[in-house]
Amino acid sequence: MGISQYIKEIGRGKQGARPLAREQAADLFGQVLDGTVTDLEVGAFCLAMRIKGETAEEMAGFLDATYARMHRLPASDRPLVVLPSYNGARKLPLLTPLLGLLLARRGLPVLIHGAQTESSRVSVANVLETLAQPAKGAIEKVANGELAWLPVERLSPGLKRLLDVRKVVGLRNPAHSLVKLMNPSEGPAVVVGSYTHPEYAISMAAVFELMGSTALLLRGTEGEVVADARRLPQMDGFVKGRKVTLQEGRKGTLTDLPDLPKEIDPATTAAYIADVLAGRKPVPESMAAQVEHILHLADAS
Repeated sequence: MGISQYIKEIGRGKQGARPLAREQAADLFGQVLDGTVTDLEVGAFCLAMRIKGETAEEMAGFLDATYARMHRLPASDRPLVVLPSYNGARKLPLLTPLLGLLLARRGLPVLIHGAQTESSRVSVANVLETLAQPAKGAIEKVANGELAWLPVERLSPGLKRLLDVRKVVGLRNPAHSLVKLMNPSEGPAVVVGSYTHPEYAISMAAVFELMGSTALLLRGTEGEVVADARRLPQMDGFVKGRKVTLQEGRKGTLTDLPDLPKEIDPATTAAYIADVLAGRKPVPESMAAQVEHILHLADAS
């Protein structure tokens, strides 16, 4: 087998590279996930795709290969809300756990999956451990009103290996986009996806449409899926692949800014989250709107 024939197609530079068909992309990515190719081939694949960029068809093929190998969770009673967390906190507190807990409080099953891809940042695992929310010990159904946390290696060791390639070559690869698009459940889900650069809004939307996903897409906070507490970003929804605008973005900074902590360490972040959940501090306006839009998508699934 091997993937050299695919590297010849995708590795001809930005102008000369040819896109792969969905079936070809699935075959290539499946071999990478299975670990049947050499480290040199994996590096060539990552660099070639970084230069060329993924098409929606290619990403759909990568997702097909991932789903065929992933340890997927049994379907929940209600659509599972999926919150990927791979960026962590750099300057602002990491509020992905708060978003998950607010959704769980409204009766939805919620899964946060992730990995620490930036060693200098506070990760979701750090904050969840401080909140006494340990990782799940098994791949099992998430109950209504439950927030579950799973490191990505529990779902797919192959994906974790591919994410870790960044530590060697210093560049993102398709796995970093894929984890923000995937549904780890065997049943219906609302995948919450975020982007930092505008071009990813277009490419991620195309994949959600092609895959028939139910999802929320927004410009998040430092790469996390939480609406920036200082702004009200545009939020687009997808119901089985059909795009709908849920929230028009508001230009500029909000006039009524939340009292966010100035420190981003896990203890300070956890204390702020506890204050919000207890009603001692208000839910940031943009996050409150995000919660309502996710509930709407779950009911529409």
